[in-house]
Amino acid sequence: MQLLHRASPWRTLFAGDGLPEPTTLLAPLCEALGELGPEADLATAHAWQPRLVEALQRLDLPAWRISQLISDHNDQLYRRAIQLSLNEMQGQGWGSPPVAFCVLTLGSAGRHESLLAPDQDNAMIIADYPDARHTEVDGFFQALGERFTARLDEAGIPLCHGNVMARWPMWRKRLSEWCEQLSLWTRDRRVKRVQQSNILLDFHPVFGDASLAEALAEHVTGLMPRAGLFLDEMAQLLDELPVALDRFGRLAGSVEEAPHMNALDLKRQGLLPLVNAVRLLSLRHGVRVPDTRRRLSTLVLKEVLPARQARAGIAAMNRLQERLLVVQQANLKAGGAVDGWVDVARLEDDQRLMLRHDMQTIRRLVRLAQGRAGA
Repeated sequence: MQLLHRASPWRTLFAGDGLPEPTTLLAPLCEALGELGPEADLATAHAWQPRLVEALQRLDLPAWRISQLISDHNDQLYRRAIQLSLNEMQGQGWGSPPVAFCVLTLGSAGRHESLLAPDQDNAMIIADYPDARHTEVDGFFQALGERFTARLDEAGIPLCHGNVMARWPMWRKRLSEWCEQLSLWTRDRRVKRVQQSNILLDFHPVFGDASLAEALAEHVTGLMPRAGLFLDEMAQLLDELPVALDRFGRLAGSVEEAPHMNALDLKRQGLLPLVNAVRLLSLRHGVRVPDTRRRLSTLVLKEVLPARQARAGIAAMNRLQERLLVVQQANLKAGGAVDGWVDVARLEDDQRLMLRHDMQTIRRLVRLAQGRAGA
């Protein structure tokens, strides 16, 4: 796993610690960066993201590429928050980090599939050190985790409600402890352990020594062939997020927490079932890339999926992200919450038909991941 994956020139926009020179960019981006300015603080830079999205849309970039660039920009905010925290600690007499470390982003951030307004999901790998140094070493990294997550929260990337953050010991460990924990988690079929693993296993090194993340990825790859019970439980948990279809194959959202009768949660009942099914297939077949699109392509190379089914899955994801981004932008402009609810009654007939087609594609992938492809 590389610290930065840049398959496209677009992915260089936020690869460095600073912003690109506006005059080197196409006009919409040049205008947007000119409005932000070179010295924007973290909060201003984060609040600027909807303006960035508008500029990218003017350049006809698809939503899936925009989601990558939002994620890249959030990576840059992470790096700035961590470096500011390290500088502050240095100034207060903490000194330099006592051992090597790596901060990971998790979930949609780790897959580089974030849209607007994600919360924080992060973890930290610390290089192994003797137990006798625990108070000294972990005390340093606890302080760092608390500071950078607080900075991101103040900037508009809120603290995770589930406490999946490097400020907590559960998500801040030595490399050997992470390996031991994952060995324990994958030994049997415990629901909570599978849920925690689903969060952790989509990770990306955002700051520090990326070789620590590479070592953890190697350990995960070695574990999975022996983790049959664990993977069986992961397959069973796919039923906890049913695709938004009824038993006749018609669009049907969950009525729980729905804001109105025509509401459908595209994230919870579309995007997440797709992501979870593809993750499970990837773990079973030794696919190490973290993002859903490349996972689908790699599953074709491994002859797990036919190319047609992988293309359909990628196309479904592209359209779901497009629809979600449009809804998020509309909600932001109206002063509402950024969520995954879509009013199906407001869709055109062809949009509803295509959404139904995409949900059927996702259901087939879920069934394949569960070993029920013919069901």
